[in-house]
Amino acid sequence: MRKPILTFLTFALSAGMALPALAGERSAIPEKYMWQLEDIFATEQAWEQTRAIAAARVPGLAAHRGHLGDSAKALLAGLDAVTAIQMDLVKLSVYASSRSDEDTRLARPRELKQGAQKLEVELASATAWIRPEILSLDPAKVRGFLAQEPKLAPYRVDLENVLRWKPHTLSAAEEQIAALASDLTDTGSTSYGTLKDADLPYPTVKFSTGEARLDSAAFTLYRASKVKADRDLAFQRFFGTLKGYERTFGTTLDAQIKGHLFDAKVHRFDSALQAALFQNDIPTTVYTQLVADVRRSLPSLHRFLKLRQRMLGLEKLSYQDLYVPMVGKVDLRFEPDEARAITLEALAPLGAPYVAALRKGFESRWTDFLPSPGKRSGAYSTGVYGIHPFQLLNFNGQYEDVSTLAHESGHSMHTFLSYQAQPFQTSDYPIFVAEVASTLNENLLLHHMLGKAKDDSTRLALLGNALDGLRQTLFRQALFADFELQVHQRAERGEPTTGETLSELYLKLVRDYYGHDKGVCQVDDAMAMEWAYIPHFYRGFYVFQYSTSMVASTSIAKAIREETKVGGTKVRDAYLNMLSSGSSKPAIDLLKGAGVDMTTSEPFNKAIAEMNGIMDEMEAILARQEKGKK
Repeated sequence: MRKPILTFLTFALSAGMALPALAGERSAIPEKYMWQLEDIFATEQAWEQTRAIAAARVPGLAAHRGHLGDSAKALLAGLDAVTAIQMDLVKLSVYASSRSDEDTRLARPRELKQGAQKLEVELASATAWIRPEILSLDPAKVRGFLAQEPKLAPYRVDLENVLRWKPHTLSAAEEQIAALASDLTDTGSTSYGTLKDADLPYPTVKFSTGEARLDSAAFTLYRASKVKADRDLAFQRFFGTLKGYERTFGTTLDAQIKGHLFDAKVHRFDSALQAALFQNDIPTTVYTQLVADVRRSLPSLHRFLKLRQRMLGLEKLSYQDLYVPMVGKVDLRFEPDEARAITLEALAPLGAPYVAALRKGFESRWTDFLPSPGKRSGAYSTGVYGIHPFQLLNFNGQYEDVSTLAHESGHSMHTFLSYQAQPFQTSDYPIFVAEVASTLNENLLLHHMLGKAKDDSTRLALLGNALDGLRQTLFRQALFADFELQVHQRAERGEPTTGETLSELYLKLVRDYYGHDKGVCQVDDAMAMEWAYIPHFYRGFYVFQYSTSMVASTSIAKAIREETKVGGTKVRDAYLNMLSSGSSKPAIDLLKGAGVDMTTSEPFNKAIAEMNGIMDEMEAILARQEKGKK
């Protein structure tokens, strides 16, 4: 997606769900299951022509340098010149990346992708002066320009964001030094990735099914094994391997944390947390309140853990038992057309126009459905302003794949509605609200499927899947957020950050959250190294947004379902207005407009209530089944 001219906030929609590939070449896939990239460029030659024209316009941007403050019309001319190139760059980038994702083995699409990336670098370099130049102007003068020139209105949000940064912006020379230093502070993340993904000598382990190299991908497979000995072995050997590099992992994370602290200090923030959340205008109290809400709700997590232990028939529950399915797989198989129909039915509470637009999107080939050799794994949604969203899936017919379709359709409709209502400048939307649209659709799908499922085994499977999602998104991600906050606070107090201290803190947190000392879930010493397995710690206070998004979407979805029963539309209409608002307001205000105040505990309480409601039903089903066996 584009980088806004002034704020340079990156934005991408992705769900990152790893789906297995099926055999079958792309050439054999029916056309209706492939996205239509010709909607962006009819031919590769048209792509080349657009890129050449856009690249030729970049040097001309220098003519506006030093003149943005001359007048309102001069400011408008400079910003419009950059926007025109940005709009072309979005088209070039999405087309090239999508072509490459169709078959990552092919060289030509990679060349197109590199061509788009080169233009992006050239544009970023050619516009690096814009923000400092605007910051050098008197805020009253900039706001005066906005009042004088109506055509500047689409830039109001970006301009106000730049002015908001003024207290945290240094001189041009100082900012250049800070930017150069940021390249050095990212070495922690780079080193971590190289160590974990390339250089770490992962062991070959003999499981009940045979030998396997236990790297990160294999670990995610074996930790969900139905054979307890296999998952116990996977945890011990995998984290045992990480333990051998505890000091090195500690060094890489310490380097990244020092980078966060450096950035916060030189830009005059009170803390690294404030610096990270300032970019999206999120109060730090939203973060700290989430952690507090989760900690006071640990009894609900412990209830879930005891239910999991009961359903798995285990004498004692351990951390190694958290990923094995609670219910044996129910044979739910779906064809792509059936999945589309179910998704449209499930989203009916969002109104006929929403469903009609998504149906037209399916028919107009927004979505690339099926896996094929060389296709990028996972799933995501992206879009091109003025055209429409595009979805990549790897659909294999499981319920999880239908859920992924609903999830990505939430992103796509968020993009579609924002594109309809907003100018290009505010058509992107903050990551803080991005996952609300996707997880709300998953929630509606779940309740739609529950409404159709009559047998206990299917209901248990659906409810168990929902519980696991809540556990991993609400509690696991909040635990990560808690750990990240405490690590940074220790560093800000001048305390050392080493592999050993990180492991000690992480193990204490996991044992607190999972009730180790209360006999709820045993957490072995080896789990102390799990922190080294989580790459998100290098992104700087990012993971909490997974939890807040699910909190918000659960609250809104429940309200929509309830009002639909009585023919109401107030909550739905407010929610759709939020989706149509792009980035025209701060993320917190966007959610407030949809009826969710994330500065309070009320949305979290509703999410926990839904979690307990699911457990109520599951326990009732189990009691009924046990009674029937007597």
